[in-house]
Amino acid sequence: MFHIDVISSEDKSFECPPEKSLLHGMESQSVKAINVGCRGGGCGFCKIRILEGEFETKKMSIKFVTKEEQAEGFALSCRVFPRSDMRVMAVGNN
Repeated sequence: MFHIDVISSEDKSFECPPEKSLLHGMESQSVKAINVGCRGGGCGFCKIRILEGEFETKKMSIKFVTKEEQAEGFALSCRVFPRSDMRVMAVGNN
């Protein structure tokens, strides 16, 4: 289980196991820190910027996260799986 800190208008945190995406881990604890959309990597609502931590990602739509953005730490939280404690910033659409 990894500790996830989310920087947003209201900073929050939650615990997330490595087999769950950050979005799923957040929802399973009834925390509201990242916007929720399609949950499948195709809408961009759950976009975050990863500031610290190790992770793996699954396929994301380049319409919402370009290769350049990925290199700068942007990802869709529904496609990010933690491999350490993490610190992220919520940047998705409202």
